[in-house]
Amino acid sequence: MSDGPALAIVEIASIARGYLVLDALDKRSPVTVLYAEPITPGRYWIAFAGGEAEIEEALDAAITVSDASRIDHTYLAYAHEAVMRALCEGLVRSRPEGSVGVLELETLAATIRAADAALKCAAVSLVDMHLARGIGGKGYVVLTGALSDVEAAVEAGAEAAGEGRLVGREVIANPERAVVEASARGVRGSAR
Repeated sequence: MSDGPALAIVEIASIARGYLVLDALDKRSPVTVLYAEPITPGRYWIAFAGGEAEIEEALDAAITVSDASRIDHTYLAYAHEAVMRALCEGLVRSRPEGSVGVLELETLAATIRAADAALKCAAVSLVDMHLARGIGGKGYVVLTGALSDVEAAVEAGAEAAGEGRLVGREVIANPERAVVEASARGVRGSAR
């Protein structure tokens, strides 16, 4: 998966500055760069993993170099396994079982923070985590589980996202078939 339990995300408003930030963080400390690429609308994001000390050093360099062009960042000393798996290997989507919770966030860093907090807060499963592509640089997380767990997870995720980063949140106690199928798109056997 990755070289360590720690994970950091940095989002920069400038693609050109994003390359400079990537160079600076990679020079500062040995980390595994998971993603470093432009995203809509003309932003650049970098996700990197490794040991706690190495990630802290690299993130410090990234924040310093990004200066005023930094949109958002996050640091997770011990990222939840499902979040790391989704980032490193791609999420294996599954059908929701029980209630469904959805968090929509303004930045990728906020999406990762929210997903991590939600999964650590309650007995819920990650159904989907979508980052940036086709949605204007935003992200969203879909969770499933017992109603009380989904409610707690959505609340924790919304709080962890940070002020001004939450676009929307919904909890569906008893989702209809269409919601289950829409959540499971790409899962073998789901309707189109």
